[in-house]
Amino acid sequence: MERYTQTLDEIRATLSSLETDWKDPFAERVITFLGSLRERPQYSREDLLDMLDSDFDSAMTAFQLFIDVSKDEFTARMKAELQSGGLGKAAFLRDRALFVDTLDHLLIREAIRNVVNRQYTWKDVILERLKSGRGSAIKGQRRGRALEDFVEGIVKSVFGPGNYETRCSFVGLTGESTEKADFAIPSKEAPRILIEGKAYGATGSKQTDVLGDVNRIISEKRHDTIFLLVTDGTTWNQRVNDLRKLIQLQNEGYIYRIYTKKMSTQMRIDFQEMKSEFRL
Repeated sequence: MERYTQTLDEIRATLSSLETDWKDPFAERVITFLGSLRERPQYSREDLLDMLDSDFDSAMTAFQLFIDVSKDEFTARMKAELQSGGLGKAAFLRDRALFVDTLDHLLIREAIRNVVNRQYTWKDVILERLKSGRGSAIKGQRRGRALEDFVEGIVKSVFGPGNYETRCSFVGLTGESTEKADFAIPSKEAPRILIEGKAYGATGSKQTDVLGDVNRIISEKRHDTIFLLVTDGTTWNQRVNDLRKLIQLQNEGYIYRIYTKKMSTQMRIDFQEMKSEFRL
């Protein structure tokens, strides 16, 4: 076969947009379901029961969309309210009144009323596209930054300004390599304490990635450096195995302690003890 040398311009000239359709069979079901909803000034508990009876799975997806949260967040909220371990059709059939009570606590009927009776413009459509695309990424970034700010508030109050570094690459075990961490105390050149913060509002690969981030810090840090993990988000309930692995690392001494925001008092106490012990 004759050799052929391709060029950048040649390839670029043949590039095409790879369009895909976001609709799968279930999405079509949900669209059909939404098309069957009647516009009303108010919606009753019986209306919710009729929706669930007609197509349970489509109704639950519609409810999630009406209150404008991710599937993971909707699942977490429902489970927190039900406290029965299940939220599928079997749970609905087992106690229909309790199920609708839970939906009422999430203000589903009010959300349906507000959305159905709203007059939309082209600006609303464009804003929704912006929110679902770029807005989703920004929401995740802000969630992470909010947790970091929370941790920094405690770090600053205990160790004082200038006695820690944020979002840095600390000098590792051999002194020749570095690894990223959210906080290094007192400095990235000679950290005695490392802190990593991870906040989640939706499950997915990002929550599995935390295991890799944690293990890289563990592998790189000096053995006498304390490593702390601060994480939060109810969606960890849907990634129990990953959370279990983190806890195992804590049990084995690789992570000194794992904190959540509700553990702020204990976090402050531990920081004060470390400050005294390490003379920081």
